[in-house]
Amino acid sequence: MNILVTGSTGTIGSLVVRGLLAQGARVHALTRDPGKAAFPEGVLAVKGDMTDIASMRAALKNVDTLFLLNAVVADEVTQAIGTLALAREAGIQRIVYLSVLNSERFTDVPHFTGKYTVERMIEQLDLPVTVLRPSYFMQNDVMQKDGLLTQGRYGMPLGETGVAMVDVRDIAEIAVASLLRRARAKAPLPREVIEITGPEVLTGEALATIWSGVLGKPVTHAGNDLDAYEGMLANFMPSWSAHDIRLMLARFHTDGMLGKPHAADTLAGLLGHPLRRYRDLAEEWAKTWQPS
Repeated sequence: MNILVTGSTGTIGSLVVRGLLAQGARVHALTRDPGKAAFPEGVLAVKGDMTDIASMRAALKNVDTLFLLNAVVADEVTQAIGTLALAREAGIQRIVYLSVLNSERFTDVPHFTGKYTVERMIEQLDLPVTVLRPSYFMQNDVMQKDGLLTQGRYGMPLGETGVAMVDVRDIAEIAVASLLRRARAKAPLPREVIEITGPEVLTGEALATIWSGVLGKPVTHAGNDLDAYEGMLANFMPSWSAHDIRLMLARFHTDGMLGKPHAADTLAGLLGHPLRRYRDLAEEWAKTWQPS
């Protein structure tokens, strides 16, 4: 089992690296700068960039399994399609691709429809891939820290339809299990899609209530003004990225981001434990944010 992990220094990728290593896999971690990357002992840091074809050919040469995770960047589709093409060229027939829930429906959200374009390639060519479609990450809310502590405000304009937020640790565990299942199989496994949602549907108001209980003080929701939120985001990220997030949130307002009936039970079976709940993560954060 020689498994190449892209996005290896990010939130999910780093968890996947550690999870695979714990299961005895030989992990190749793709990074632009191996000298700056801090991986656990036993992980092979591989220099590569998905926009640099020569480096990706070299990175894919000595592996039989690929975890493909792309950051949300302007050339995400080019990176993903190119890497899949190179994986086919290298004869890799064991792949897990990290997409997003509702990729096929939210066609007006750039990073959603971009991931679905990659899925279309996988489907059309019938590639031996597990496509993971996770919901909105609970861990995105770490950005709410200052507002929660200093203003008693939960600021994410998620809308009132509801979002089945998921803990990234659950996503990573399912990714590791999927990679190992493919890597250990005697022959390439059929293409499959796994939707990953959280155990409860949450709104901004519901999250403010959770934080009130966790912090022991009143917390209010800042509301659902997308114009104001996009303007705030544009102060510290590229305007295309702020607009992308705004378009995603607009779909949350109209459609929500919901799992299928009984999805939590199915996912708990894959994990071997119940899905992690938002309140538990909030309590973990609060202990570090407000040490006793």
